[in-house]
Amino acid sequence: MSDLMYLNGYPEQLLQQVRQLITKQQLGDWLAKRYPERHDIQSDTALFDYVAELKNRYMRNVSAISKVRYDSKLSVVHHALGLNVRKAQLQGSKIKRKHDIIIASVFREAPPEFLRMIAVHELAHLKETQHDKAFYQFCTYMEPAYHQLEFDFRVFMTNRDLIKKTQNTEI
Repeated sequence: MSDLMYLNGYPEQLLQQVRQLITKQQLGDWLAKRYPERHDIQSDTALFDYVAELKNRYMRNVSAISKVRYDSKLSVVHHALGLNVRKAQLQGSKIKRKHDIIIASVFREAPPEFLRMIAVHELAHLKETQHDKAFYQFCTYMEPAYHQLEFDFRVFMTNRDLIKKTQNTEI
């Protein structure tokens, strides 16, 4: 089913549960009940402070983050919910390293749990570059419900697309 493109690779049993919620038009209600709150981290400055606090709590020995910002140009469809940009600048005989984190602007409207999930994901890339076992272990160290939040975010995106389709057909 093409409307479940964010859920590719998940077990058929889970996909069937999502399809049932869609058929009964209860997917949005399920998400709203599960994630009723919205966050107020709307500016890039507030986002930087939020991510820096998480980094300082879990990753004191990793070099500082230079910049954290939202970006409306990141394409969720092309698997870019966030980016971790590493820059190296030569200053005299020293190399200065910078780490920038860019987060898709869809997280401005998402529940705070999803913002935490993507922040943890991007922070984990400071330590582990590949999406391997060590990477996901570090994600779950910082956010024990990481895997559930990632799945629920994919359901959130599915619901968001369904709402857009409905609005486009009503016009």
